[in-house]
Amino acid sequence: MSWLSGSRGVVLTAYHPSGGTGGRRSGQYTMNHDDSRRIPDGASFDRSGSQDSLDAMSLDDFWKEVENIHETRGNNHEERQAIVVKEPDEGELEEEWLKEAGLSNLFAESTGDSQESMVFLSTLTRTQKAAVEKRVETVTQTLRKKNKHHQIPDVRDIFRPQSDPKGKVCDRSEPSAVRTTESKNEMQDETKDVKFSLGANEQKSPLGDTPFSETDINLEIPFAEQAANLKDNSVGKVYKDGGGDTLHMNFRLPKDKTGTTKIGDLAPQDMKKVYSLALIELTALYDVLGTEFKQQKAAKIKTKDCGLFGVPLSVLLEQDQKKVPGTKIPLIFQKLISQIEEATLETEGLLRIPGVATRVKSLCQELEAKFYEGTFNWENVKQHDAASLLKLFIRELPQPLLTVEYLKAFQDVQNLPRKKQQLQALNLLVILLPEANRDTLKVLLEFLQRVIDHREKNKMTLNNVAMVMAPNLFTFQGLGSKNIEQSEFAMAAGTANVMRFMIQYQKLLWTIPKFIVNQVRKQNTENQKKEKKDKAMKKLLKKMAYDREKHEKQDKTPNDADVPQGVIRVQAPHLSKVSMAIQLTEELKASDIVARFLSEKSGNVQTLKKEEVFLYEIGGNIGERCLDDDTYMKDLYQLNPNAEWVIKSKQS
Repeated sequence: MSWLSGSRGVVLTAYHPSGGTGGRRSGQYTMNHDDSRRIPDGASFDRSGSQDSLDAMSLDDFWKEVENIHETRGNNHEERQAIVVKEPDEGELEEEWLKEAGLSNLFAESTGDSQESMVFLSTLTRTQKAAVEKRVETVTQTLRKKNKHHQIPDVRDIFRPQSDPKGKVCDRSEPSAVRTTESKNEMQDETKDVKFSLGANEQKSPLGDTPFSETDINLEIPFAEQAANLKDNSVGKVYKDGGGDTLHMNFRLPKDKTGTTKIGDLAPQDMKKVYSLALIELTALYDVLGTEFKQQKAAKIKTKDCGLFGVPLSVLLEQDQKKVPGTKIPLIFQKLISQIEEATLETEGLLRIPGVATRVKSLCQELEAKFYEGTFNWENVKQHDAASLLKLFIRELPQPLLTVEYLKAFQDVQNLPRKKQQLQALNLLVILLPEANRDTLKVLLEFLQRVIDHREKNKMTLNNVAMVMAPNLFTFQGLGSKNIEQSEFAMAAGTANVMRFMIQYQKLLWTIPKFIVNQVRKQNTENQKKEKKDKAMKKLLKKMAYDREKHEKQDKTPNDADVPQGVIRVQAPHLSKVSMAIQLTEELKASDIVARFLSEKSGNVQTLKKEEVFLYEIGGNIGERCLDDDTYMKDLYQLNPNAEWVIKSKQS
């Protein structure tokens, strides 16, 4: 694939091959490979935060991969259909952003729940508010210019001061427009509001007073707030050269006593809130750092509705789920990875050395015809051919694996001044990907790490793998109508470095930041309060409570009544021992509770394995959350005392 800048838009050229390979029309590729490898005399790398770790690295692997891609495509001269990425009209981008954030009712008539939107807005941080205000102001000005006749809210009304019952002004009271600079202490006071807790330990950090080091990724304080504070404290200082990052910082994720939340651990209703908050937080982070964040939007095109290569992920999964119900990763993608691994991951040059282009083309055509029939002979597929087919599959997706909407944002990560901020942005971008894209990307990154684990034999280091895979995931976007060689070289180095970060820190990327989970908890609590004020809802809740009480009285045993203080009752409806009373202690973890149930020697327990069952936090201020093994139950109970605790498998 390649990107082209046009006068009114960007053209993304998509290859729709017969058998998976395609030709290249003259003039539709923005980079000339041979010329791009030459660096102008006296030119130096852009030694920004995303580049410095690549200064000593050769980009030969990158350009060789580009050449291999050209050779593969050059064997087929079929016409390609171009995906036009629309250049939005004035205000359209901001309108689309507000819709994605679930705030469309701020600028137009909407059937959405305005009360719920106001609750959502009340939980935003100052930098998140600033991001929303900026977009609302742009949309408001645009609508006024277009003489729209529906009511347009004043941005100041959106975050109008509100007082709580104790007379204190809530967090939502201060418009961020008048809070452009604040001291470090003020920022820390502000972020205390973001931490959501219940009970006696409110304002207490679950990690005590342990400070975060330069290599720690702090998930408790919003990323944009961290950046704003750093920026305020850096006034007059040079904010370059990676912002003080050292060349080989090894970032880590500190343990959280209330448990680390991974993508997939939350119920869909809470993930919807996470998505909106992640979009606003990412935008706020880019705003604070002075980097433009724009979502691209591709015009709809006709794509293949069957087959393997050049087929949308959604169509592939629909096909595959008829064969294997519940599958989340395309079957051909899984099979190609397993084919590579079955041979051995110790093969030298794995992923770097391409298969023979004509043989790869022939294999593509045969796979298209025989894969779903189960008649394809995998013994004919050499390991390097399988690797080439895997990369071809990624390239030939009608829209990039990283999506048209967010591909440029992934590329622009390299422009953020600090490596830590680059990782924070990547974390939020991964959360924003559609589920199918995210799941496929996760399997790919895990596979790439396994390849790297055998680097002593296969000579494929992290940097080698990043160089080879970057051209397959990142398209080449023209930087205007005229490209200069150094810009193309910097783009190559930058995307390779983003690829390296995605592989190296993939476990971090699939973590939902604690501050976002806390905002979800706060939204749920505030929504529950508003629901209780509604008379109709009160009647419904009363009836539900009566029915539930009646049901519980029928099912209760004498031991179920009046659970003592400091004791929780854990349900396990799918196990032989339906429930168990557990005494909370300072050191009790979620894994300990699961182990107690699995120690029972009867019924279904005998067939279950530890990795198949998990303890869930359900209700209270969260919809549903799967707990990691190292969650300290007493700390979590203080955060959500009204939750129910259930042991079950993720599939149930």
